[in-house]
Amino acid sequence: MIKFTKMQGAGNDYVYIDEREFNLESRGEKYIGEVARRVSDRHFGVGSDGLVLILPAQNAENHARMRMFNADGSEAEMCGNAVRCVARFVRERWNVEATPLRVETKSGVKVIQTKICDAGERKFFASVDMGEPVLEGDVELNGREFARISMGNPHAVTFVDNVGDAPVLSEGKELETNAIFPNKSNIEYVEFVSSKHIKMRVWERGAGETLACGTGACAAAVAAMLKKGAERSLTVELLGGNLMIDWREDTNRVIMTGGAEFVFEGEIA
Repeated sequence: MIKFTKMQGAGNDYVYIDEREFNLESRGEKYIGEVARRVSDRHFGVGSDGLVLILPAQNAENHARMRMFNADGSEAEMCGNAVRCVARFVRERWNVEATPLRVETKSGVKVIQTKICDAGERKFFASVDMGEPVLEGDVELNGREFARISMGNPHAVTFVDNVGDAPVLSEGKELETNAIFPNKSNIEYVEFVSSKHIKMRVWERGAGETLACGTGACAAAVAAMLKKGAERSLTVELLGGNLMIDWREDTNRVIMTGGAEFVFEGEIA
């Protein structure tokens, strides 16, 4: 039996496994992919957007390492909501009180400031340095202009009048695997509400529509700042909650702030 922890950040939920106890990594990517598909199934499994392994860091100056697998079993470079959950797990389950925390991912080391707010109920918040956005140019698909922006993983962002009517389930699914995206892509539909507020829905590569995507929120915010004149600090409203995105003018780095919550514990055979 393998113990797991279900966690969510802005509704983006994953099954987390402490690799200090269960060395799934040694069994290879094929096996891990099969576990990811099984646990992610919302009818016959635990139910999640994917699987995250929390491992000891490979470099002594860092505190942990994460590997993230989508619901279809494919491995992704990073997940902004998941890395906040990893930070909380490491802080509270591994008793690592370092500030900031440094988490190794396939898209580089993420530096994370964490805090607990005790007003009313204990709430955990983390601010993650997501790095510098890479602008990869615009492309027209299905009569829409998409801004291609990498946050360590690929995103294509388009603006719509009403995000509630956006064709996420149809067009998003189709565009994920468009030949123009060599490694597939996350597809974001964004409604510009004001210079400090945008709404977003996302078709996540390898997972389908999810309630939130941290790297996608960063890409959407950058696109809104460049194309719509949004302020460099804004709120991204997602189906599962809000994220605060700050694109620092002095460093060109994107800082994402949001919560991370434990949901439940369990065991899988």
